Amino acid sequence: MQFGIFSVGDVTPDPTTGAVPTEAGRIQAMVRIAQHAEEVGLDVFATGEHHNPPFVPSSPTTMLGYLAARTERLVLSTSTTLITTNDPVKIAEDYAMLQHLAGGRVDLMMGRGNTPPVYPWFGQDIRQGIPLALENYALLHRLWREDVVDWEGRFRTPLQGFTSTPRPLDGVPPFVWHGSIRSPEIAEQAAYYGDGFFHNHIFWPPQHAARMVQYYRERFAHYGHGTPEQAIVGLGGQVFLRRNSQDAVREFRPYFDHAPVYGGGPSLEDFSAQTPLTVGSPQQVIDRTLGFREYVGDYQRQLFLIDHAGLPLKTVLEQLDLLGEEVVPVLRKEFADRRGPNVPDAPTHESRAQRAGRSDA
Repeated sequence: MQFGIFSVGDVTPDPTTGAVPTEAGRIQAMVRIAQHAEEVGLDVFATGEHHNPPFVPSSPTTMLGYLAARTERLVLSTSTTLITTNDPVKIAEDYAMLQHLAGGRVDLMMGRGNTPPVYPWFGQDIRQGIPLALENYALLHRLWREDVVDWEGRFRTPLQGFTSTPRPLDGVPPFVWHGSIRSPEIAEQAAYYGDGFFHNHIFWPPQHAARMVQYYRERFAHYGHGTPEQAIVGLGGQVFLRRNSQDAVREFRPYFDHAPVYGGGPSLEDFSAQTPLTVGSPQQVIDRTLGFREYVGDYQRQLFLIDHAGLPLKTVLEQLDLLGEEVVPVLRKEFADRRGPNVPDAPTHESRAQRAGRSDA
C-alpha cells in the first residue's frame, strides 16, 4: 500500500500571526514538503492544479519535473489534472515527457475541477463538465496507446493521422486515477477503463465514500477487469497531529475556524465526527485510518492533506515527521496483515511494464 500527501497549493494567511506567504514562498514550501515526504519514507507526493487565486499550482508538470530531478524514489502525481479544460493532446505530451524525465515515477489523477470561472477562461462551459471529462479522456486514452490516431468529437478540432510525442516510457502510459467526490459518472469512467478510482474523502461522511467506492468496484467487475476486490482504490484524508491530542486540537482550531474551505461552518468537533478529518495523536490517526478499510475494503493508496489553511512550513514538516516516524510504519504493517487474498498492490511503472509483455497495460 502506498502512503503520501497531496497539496492544493493554497496561499492562505496564517490566522494566528496574520502572515501571508508570497507566491514564491508557497511554491518553495511545496517543493520542500515533497522532498521531506521522501526523506521520512512516504511514497507519493501529489499536487493540485488551479488557475485562480489564492492557489499557485497552475503548472503541475513544471513542479513535478523540478521534483523529479531532486528526488529518487517518490512517486510524483497530481491530485487533480483538469481533464475538462486542458487539451488532451497537451496532457498526453506533457505527462509522457514527465514520465521519461522521472524514470516512470509518475501517475496522475483526472478531475473536472470545481471552480466555475475556470471553464470560460479556457473556452469551455461548466455545464458540459461531465461530457467534457468523458470525451477528453477517451481521446487521451487512445493517444497514449495508439501510434497514429484519427479522431473526431464535440469539443475540439478533429485529428487526422496524429502521433503524440514522446511516446510513453517503455510503451506503458502513466497510471491514471479518476478523482471524484460526488459524481458516479466518474466512478463509472474509471471502472470502464480499468483505471484507479480516487475518492477525495475529506468533506463527506463515511457512508458516502462507501457508496461511491462500492459502485466503482461493482462496475469494475462488470467490465471484466477482475473481481470487485481487485479494483484499484485510493482515498484522501485530512490530519493534524501532535503527540498529545489536546495539543493538536488547541493548535489546529484557529486554522480550522478560518480556513476558506470550511471556516464558518460546523465546529471542529462536529466536522471531525462527521467526516474523516482527524485531529489528535498519532495513535488516533492510526486508528481512524485503519477504520477506513471497514467501509471501503482493501485499498491501494492513502494520501493525507496536511499543508493547507495557512499552516506554517515548520508545522507541516513536523506533521511529516510524525507521519513518517510513528504513523505510516504502523499503518503499513496493519494494512498488510489485514489485506485479503488476491488484492493487488498499488500499480507502479515497473509492475505495469513487466505485465505489458504479456497483456495491455
